[in-house]
Amino acid sequence: MSAIYTLLPLWILLTPLLTAIVIFALGERRQRTRIIVNISAALLKLVLVVAMLWGVQEGHYFGFTLQILPGMSLDLFADGFTMLFLVLSAILWLITTIYAIAYLEHAPKRCRFFGFFSLCMAATMGIATAANLFTFFIFYELLTLSTYPLVVHRGTEKAMRGGKIYLTYTLAGGVLLLLGMVWLKSLGGSLYFVEGGTIGFLVAEYTWQLRFIFLLMIIGVGVKSALVPFHGWLPEAMVAPAPVSALLHAVAVVKAGAFGVVRIVHDVFGVPAVRMLDMATLLVIFAALTIVYGSVKALTQTDIKKRLAYSTVSQVSYITLGIAMGSPLAAIGGLVHLMHQGLMKITLFFCAGNLAETYEINRVDQVDGIARRMPWTMGAFTLAALGMIGVPPVAGFISKWYLGLGSLESGYGWVIGVLVASTLLNAAYFLPVIYRAWFLPPSWDWPQAKELGFRHETHLGLLVPTIITALLALTAGIFAGLAYSPKGWVEFIVARLVM
Repeated sequence: MSAIYTLLPLWILLTPLLTAIVIFALGERRQRTRIIVNISAALLKLVLVVAMLWGVQEGHYFGFTLQILPGMSLDLFADGFTMLFLVLSAILWLITTIYAIAYLEHAPKRCRFFGFFSLCMAATMGIATAANLFTFFIFYELLTLSTYPLVVHRGTEKAMRGGKIYLTYTLAGGVLLLLGMVWLKSLGGSLYFVEGGTIGFLVAEYTWQLRFIFLLMIIGVGVKSALVPFHGWLPEAMVAPAPVSALLHAVAVVKAGAFGVVRIVHDVFGVPAVRMLDMATLLVIFAALTIVYGSVKALTQTDIKKRLAYSTVSQVSYITLGIAMGSPLAAIGGLVHLMHQGLMKITLFFCAGNLAETYEINRVDQVDGIARRMPWTMGAFTLAALGMIGVPPVAGFISKWYLGLGSLESGYGWVIGVLVASTLLNAAYFLPVIYRAWFLPPSWDWPQAKELGFRHETHLGLLVPTIITALLALTAGIFAGLAYSPKGWVEFIVARLVM
């Protein structure tokens, strides 16, 4: 194999990084060129990711190493976990870019927005392809710094406050992760990601120290994955524009945290070591509490985006729950939800953005009858919301089904009660929105789309991405039995795991 082929992780990382540099250099006025660069880069990255996906399945090696200090290097590689995160990010980056171009068509400071948007994706690519904790940490912090300008993009007092809270939480999480890494290294542990973990030989000698290290690392990544009580930044960050909210919830930040939990449990400690340290049940309990708490809080929110934000707090913890339970079926349920939640949640945030941009609808009590004016948007919302509840055949049903089976397989039967409670709460906060939109009379005379300057119910650049992601969420559930479906790929990963 040629060196160019084996360096695919580097090319995938450099694509959005160079795109960011070009966009910053283009400046504010060259809008058409910026759009071409944005779309071309997103397409190129998707092609590179698909090529590497095929290579990983064929057993090909991919890697890149840059020595930083003696015993410390920037290492990129690709395994099954890498590809799960990369495929999700590459597909949704392309779709979100199209949506963001339409959303910000007449907004100021688009150059700054799309420059940091691409930097954010570069950091996400680095996290996905990191071969060790040091590399993961570098890009994890770059993700924090590159998303901050997006959160405060509007520059309002509320936005600056939300950005400050976001930065405080996520930087504090990074410090804890760094402390855990340094402590582990001082005990002689490896920072490299290896299937089955690398610290098993240390457990007998350093039991209590490893317990504290595990907690430091899990809290460090748990901040971004919004584990309760480290979730406070997520609802405050909802002041960001809708494409940023979609990016935070479905592609980058919370997924980076959940991906970190997967790497730490499976590839640093290993499931057997986590069990020997008595940390598995503790993590299951934290995830279960987060699932219920997030759903209860979502139920009390009248702001649509905040309701979706607390829904994310709850739903992302399904990933942690599946990984912590540790059985093959539970791992399938948790890992596949990384993909499924992304597709469903990005659809919901696109819909929220369409409502806000077209009719300035931001609260649940404003959606009465809106489906008569925006049937495609509310159709997509309904589909994604039913998926979140767990209604078949939408993707969310597959996740919950395997998590339920996995809870029995791993001896955590009580988790089924958590899943049932969560499902009922999901229904309680999503169904009223659907009912109001489809069955209640409009509370005021909606202007026609033509009066707003649209040929369709909203800008086509907002509508098409919304419909595409909704259909992807549906097809991921309908075709879950195929080898190249998200569930098929996760089964490929889990078959190689040490549990």
